[in-house]
Amino acid sequence: MTKADIVSQIAKTTGVDKTQVASVVEAFMESVKGTMASGENVYLRGFGTFQIKKRAEKTARNISKNTTIIIPAHSVPAFKPAKEFILAVKKQ
Repeated sequence: MTKADIVSQIAKTTGVDKTQVASVVEAFMESVKGTMASGENVYLRGFGTFQIKKRAEKTARNISKNTTIIIPAHSVPAFKPAKEFILAVKKQ
């Protein structure tokens, strides 16, 4: 499902114009990105959590050049679904 599909489905369900729905969906995504970029998690009860996971520094190998490189510690975004979300998906 794409963002356009989500917008179409919400517009059909609610009866709101697609342009308004698209702006709300876009604003939601920007809000989640901005909040996570500032170092905070986003909790949506019954849906899931957008969280920041810390990755430790590690050593990796470049096989083609036969060298080792250091990958610095960094943060990555992750999504952890809520129990209701998991159960709904498992039923299908």
